[in-house]
Amino acid sequence: MKKLLNTILIVIVVFFNSCSEKWFEIKPKGQGYEESFSSQEGVESLLIGAYAVLDGVNGRTGDGWASAVTNWVWGGVASDDAYKGSNPGDQSQINMIEGFFADAENLYVAQHWAVLYDGVSRTNEVLRAITRAQDMTEIERGQAEAQARFLRAHFYFELTIIHGKVPFIDIHTENPSHVPNDRLLWPEIEADMEFAKDNLPLVWEDKGRPTQWAAKTYLARVYLHQQKFAEAKVLLEDVYRNGGFSLMPSYEMNYMIAYNNNAESIFEIQYAVNDGFGGSPNAGLGDGINGPHFMGSSGFYQPSHSLVSAYRVNDAGLPLLDDDYSADDILPHSSTGSSVLYTAPVDPRLDHSFGRPGVPYLDWGVHQGDTWIRNVSNGGPYINKKAMFKKSEQGSLSSTSGRPFLNANNYRKFKLSHVILWLAECEAEVGTLAEATRLVNLIRNRAKQSEVVRFDDGSPAANYKVELYAENFPTREYARKAIQHEIRIELAMEGYRFFDLVRWGIAGETLNRYFQVEGAVMEHLRDKSFSVGQHEIWPVPQRQIDLSVKEGTSVLLQNQGY
Repeated sequence: MKKLLNTILIVIVVFFNSCSEKWFEIKPKGQGYEESFSSQEGVESLLIGAYAVLDGVNGRTGDGWASAVTNWVWGGVASDDAYKGSNPGDQSQINMIEGFFADAENLYVAQHWAVLYDGVSRTNEVLRAITRAQDMTEIERGQAEAQARFLRAHFYFELTIIHGKVPFIDIHTENPSHVPNDRLLWPEIEADMEFAKDNLPLVWEDKGRPTQWAAKTYLARVYLHQQKFAEAKVLLEDVYRNGGFSLMPSYEMNYMIAYNNNAESIFEIQYAVNDGFGGSPNAGLGDGINGPHFMGSSGFYQPSHSLVSAYRVNDAGLPLLDDDYSADDILPHSSTGSSVLYTAPVDPRLDHSFGRPGVPYLDWGVHQGDTWIRNVSNGGPYINKKAMFKKSEQGSLSSTSGRPFLNANNYRKFKLSHVILWLAECEAEVGTLAEATRLVNLIRNRAKQSEVVRFDDGSPAANYKVELYAENFPTREYARKAIQHEIRIELAMEGYRFFDLVRWGIAGETLNRYFQVEGAVMEHLRDKSFSVGQHEIWPVPQRQIDLSVKEGTSVLLQNQGY
């Protein structure tokens, strides 16, 4: 027996000695490792993972409300365009952003940073994998790198316009926690987007991938934030004249599922519902709480009185540019939706953009007033409309599980209308006022030619009127005011407003006037204020400062005033 046991033991020892090298090379299941992605297939897999964060959701950090690609919190609720909506205590962290008393411990501040840097990390992994892949042609390498750098530029752009100076982490960074936030990253963002525009194709079969035209448009946007109007103008002219895009014949088409990826679209974030994942996480999950209360959603992100009043026009069909917003400008409305109380002329884009009491809301029927709103005193009487789906699409193009507002209506990040208006802005600064006027009139003419919202009997739901500027803008100051107004009403509730106010240098005066007027009717805005020199950007999350320790000292610096 002892001899038999000794023989078995010897065999076992020999077996383990001969196989030990292979035994300990078994890779842990459920984890990726470099060799898995050192090929074209691996690069594409990592690239898809980076694209997955483009909508602002990474599957780990919250539900994406803080980091949604639509920027409804930072670009909308933080501006004069929208209220948080819902109930005062629901997602109370947004209250602090809406009223500009958020601090470095704010959960939304922390989650926005975390998700966007997750996106940066994923793009860096793509770029590392490209250097290891041996089965890719130079063109394939260039296009993969261009996509990754486009995405990385996007993530850093979002971090910059919200947090200001942030650390630049790339494939050469050894210890991310030791990288300081000692400068604005405009040069790095520009370099990434320059590479993207030079190496991306003019068109993709996959609609969700950025093209050269998308990169040029995005780079122009980066230039606008730095007041580089001449540089932006060159790019925008190229996209406008040579991109092959055209304005849709009717304004509302840009906000309907049936017209996803249309002739006007330059870059869209692709949404899908009921795709095999519970709750339709690929349908703009970060906006999942923003649907109207009447159809079972949470009722967040409601248009402000200020925004709705901006659609008033004079008898000539032109905007009221010289009107200083006051309580008298707040439109009267029926609390029951029994009628449309405001009978003076309004731009028809108003009722294509929002639900107003007494006015038909897509095919859901006439807006019934307060009963359609979760909390009128906290969110006002109006409902966002641009991201909504039709009742006839419910269940087929909207989610059948999870939050009912999730739907297949893509987010149009860049459209030709963006390009035309930004180009008009550049013309007003470094070009001609005649061309700036012509470009704005293109947008106004489309609004004039668009269908209007109508009652079931075919009659217009309101006194709609919009006309073109009959004469060229007389001065650059007037042109700026006209273009800024046009940008607001054309792109309302699309996530740009707060950042536009900041880059135009009018955030303080605009928002403090807004708080003064709205505070009289919206109690949650009473006694709120915007501090110039502080509130143009938000804090660096305190958690990140605490983690960025080198030789006993925090590397990351907090923004002024926080």
